Amino acid sequence: MSGRVWLLVLCCLFSGSAAMARELPYDDNADAPAQVAAAIQAGVREHRPVLLIFGANWCPDCRVLAKVLASAPLAERLASSVELVKVDVGNFDHNMELAMSVGNPIAGGIPAAVLIGPDRQVLASTKPGELADARKMSGDGIVALFDRLLAAPRAH
Repeated sequence: MSGRVWLLVLCCLFSGSAAMARELPYDDNADAPAQVAAAIQAGVREHRPVLLIFGANWCPDCRVLAKVLASAPLAERLASSVELVKVDVGNFDHNMELAMSVGNPIAGGIPAAVLIGPDRQVLASTKPGELADARKMSGDGIVALFDRLLAAPRAH
């Protein structure tokens, strides 16, 4: 192959991987404890709880859930009612201390969601494995689950 063809192939590969990286919902380099602390501070100022979404980029159910969370009407509801933090668990080797501190919601699989108050008390959580089949759930089913989660009583 000529040099131009190789250059074109490399450019296509690079642009494809860059686009794929933008679509991944979890930042595996993020400092999740710091993000949670910042979200709690913002939540205190705004009188809103923090919603933790535990998952990983390799998980198809996590990617499906991320798309539903980013689409209307759920995205607007979340933006106006919670501070959202996506927590990467990698291959169940990242942020395990954080998961344990909120009741280990990932024991039954990922993704998992936990609503916490300003003192990190758990206000609501998905049941173990409840979202682990997000690919098989309808968008309406996921929205209904988050409606239930967000309706949890708030500690003041």
